[in-house]
Amino acid sequence: MSLLDAIFKRRSIRRYKKQPIPEDVLKNILEAGRLAPSANNLQPWHFIVVTDQKLKEGLIRGTWNRFMKDAPVVIVGCGDERDKWSTVDVAIALENMVIAAAAQGVGSCWIGDFDEEKVKKLLNIPNHLKVIAMITLGYPDEEPEMPSKKKLEEIVHYNGF
Repeated sequence: MSLLDAIFKRRSIRRYKKQPIPEDVLKNILEAGRLAPSANNLQPWHFIVVTDQKLKEGLIRGTWNRFMKDAPVVIVGCGDERDKWSTVDVAIALENMVIAAAAQGVGSCWIGDFDEEKVKKLLNIPNHLKVIAMITLGYPDEEPEMPSKKKLEEIVHYNGF
């Protein structure tokens, strides 16, 4: 799959097959995150790969992210709060992972609904790190349609607004 195909065809997946992600595929996904750009090349990220069923269930908050328990892998992206750019840098790294996953036929979904203190306690995350976002990974058991998107003319401005 070409890079543009991976980006253009990627959808948020909330239903996954009960099929593990091979170690080499997961390593490629993590490597894509590791190689992401960051401000001053500080690489202020840490990624926690969660495959334990009880831990995945412990990450759930409310009804919007219950599907996390059914994903083979959840990656928790953390950034060093002492670095003012860590939120942006971790988000870039996680998006690299999402695209690398799509290029290998692995589905994903961004998770922004979580109780940070609960997640930090559950996963023993040090105080100086903040949880930026999580992504689920797994082989899709659904084929969502492309959601409605704004036209380029509505969102792109040249040389000023």
